Amino acid sequence: MIFLVLWLSGGAQALAQTPEVLPDELKLTIVRDDPEQIPFVGEMVMITIRGTYQRHITREHLVQPDLPGFNWSQLGPDSWREDREDGRHVKIFERRMALFPTEAGRQTIGSYTHNLTLTDDNDDWFDHQIRSAPLSLEVAPIPDEVADDWWLPVLQLRIADDWSNAPDQLDPGAGVLRVLRIEALGATPEMIPPMPELSSPSAMIFAHPEKRMVERTPAGPVTYAYWRWTIRPTNGVSAILEPLEIPYYDTTNRRFMTARITPQRVAFSQSGTAEKPQTEAVTKRAELPGIPLFAMAATLFFVSLLALLRGRRSFGLKRAGLAWMFDPLARRMRSGARQNDASQVRRAAVALMRRDGAQEGQIQALSELDRSLFSQGHTRPDLGKFTRSILRGQ
Repeated sequence: MIFLVLWLSGGAQALAQTPEVLPDELKLTIVRDDPEQIPFVGEMVMITIRGTYQRHITREHLVQPDLPGFNWSQLGPDSWREDREDGRHVKIFERRMALFPTEAGRQTIGSYTHNLTLTDDNDDWFDHQIRSAPLSLEVAPIPDEVADDWWLPVLQLRIADDWSNAPDQLDPGAGVLRVLRIEALGATPEMIPPMPELSSPSAMIFAHPEKRMVERTPAGPVTYAYWRWTIRPTNGVSAILEPLEIPYYDTTNRRFMTARITPQRVAFSQSGTAEKPQTEAVTKRAELPGIPLFAMAATLFFVSLLALLRGRRSFGLKRAGLAWMFDPLARRMRSGARQNDASQVRRAAVALMRRDGAQEGQIQALSELDRSLFSQGHTRPDLGKFTRSILRGQ
């Protein structure tokens, strides 16, 4: 009995590999995910090119039509698998495509052609071609409700509002990086609206170039857009960023929606901007200065005495010149200025202002430096002048 079953199955398999190809042995169709839905112009239409084959295939190549009236995206590589239909072993070929109609009215998806190389019962190869039937669909124009808004039809829209640190706890003179991450399922990068202008009456805002990328998934293309700004209050206290709105059309629930980003407060921390409280002096046991400090003091004394004997009104070092000899942050600023390293100078200045408390003149100097570094058409800043301004506290 087992031998008979094997013989019959072998005979059937041999029959299937004859040079004559029967109509039901090879099928190629175009299948829409939602055939009853009438899409709008620009809305994603998901299709699958599906082949069902009962023959041995040694080589294959699918030829796509020109697809006039559509933009399109192939969602990953072609797939092959084995299955059973009506009790027979079949090979299933699938290609997932996302189409985006560009014109209203009746549109036609042309025939796909699958060029196959088959084998006969003598293991000889021969070429065979199979075509799918074309598929037509109605496309509606962009709704009138869109008016002058950006038309963004998506299956799903997600927005993440991220900050480099707490926006209302900034160190004196520091800025904060804001990143809005847009994730749109069913959209290609060019469908995402332009990066909006972030505004505030009391903040300096530097817009960074936006970034866009796309990931192709079986559910459709997912586009990611990153909008980035560096923000710093200009009044030394705080600033309020205006809200943002992104209108879009939810193709799943067939309704207009608006994603709203609420206003955001950006502020320096109170501990950094408030005056330092008076503290009691800690009594320490008097110690004699070391030899280097004693030598430096003696040198300054004799130089100043020499200047007085020569009749000059003032001779000595300014506070800015004296500070760098003792303060490591001041030395770091001086070193960065000599090396023309704006990043090192700015980091040291912010650390010094955080430690000692920011003065109005220092905040203004930092604002001018940031304007020189980040504004469009920026000029080369005078790091030596900036260093002196910070150390003088003016």
